[in-house]
Amino acid sequence: MQEIDYANIGMRIRQVRKAKGWSQDELAKKCGISMAFLGHIERGRRVMSLDTFANLCTALHVHADELLWGVVSPIDDNQINIREHRTSENSDADRYSMYTQIMKSVAAIMNGEV
Repeated sequence: MQEIDYANIGMRIRQVRKAKGWSQDELAKKCGISMAFLGHIERGRRVMSLDTFANLCTALHVHADELLWGVVSPIDDNQINIREHRTSENSDADRYSMYTQIMKSVAAIMNGEV
């Protein structure tokens, strides 16, 4: 099983952020986290929640694979953005189901099943 390398993930987040010309403060505000926490994430010193990871992917407009493994895939505007479809009416069960699906997908990738 492939281990998650948080230092490489942080480096990739920093690269994408800088390519967009954004400061840490700009990206942190878009994701609802502090600039200090983003700095720790970019240096691989703190582990982020799945929610924060999803927010980063959405804000940076990249697939999770790009940040996790460095696999660059073009974003198709017709793909579903889970952040755009979440409403305050979503129940905890709906959110749990969404997170479960994401985690199963990540586990499949890590196990080389995809």
